Amino acid sequence: MSMSTGKKGHLSSEPNVTPLIDVLLVLLIIFMIIVPTTKHGLHTQVPLPPKKKQQNNSNLNIVVQVLGSANAPATYKINQTTVPLSGLEGQLATIFASRADKTMFIKGDPNLNFEQVEAAVDSATGAGVDHIGIITPKVAAGQ
Repeated sequence: MSMSTGKKGHLSSEPNVTPLIDVLLVLLIIFMIIVPTTKHGLHTQVPLPPKKKQQNNSNLNIVVQVLGSANAPATYKINQTTVPLSGLEGQLATIFASRADKTMFIKGDPNLNFEQVEAAVDSATGAGVDHIGIITPKVAAGQ
């Protein structure tokens, strides 16, 4: 309710703000109820230490080297062990079966076609490797 003071019979151009204040109070109460129920922050998972000590072999990075030239068939090596392309996926599957970190790197000769490096990437993906990094000549030189 509002009360106007003035002469009788004259129109007042002042707005009646009483209903607007009622609406404002209702909205304020609604937002006071809703805000505490919203979630804050992100869900995170703290890394846990390993339950048992891992062997020294499992701590080594796996690097697949693709050696050769553009015209000749490529030679594939897993950490200095030569492996044929047909057996590359099987070897990688046995290596990564017991590892928690499924990350590997591929280092190719600059003279190779990318198709030969792509064959190693396909074999690694088929063996269950999650992350594959490509070692470029700049990375190998430490730049």
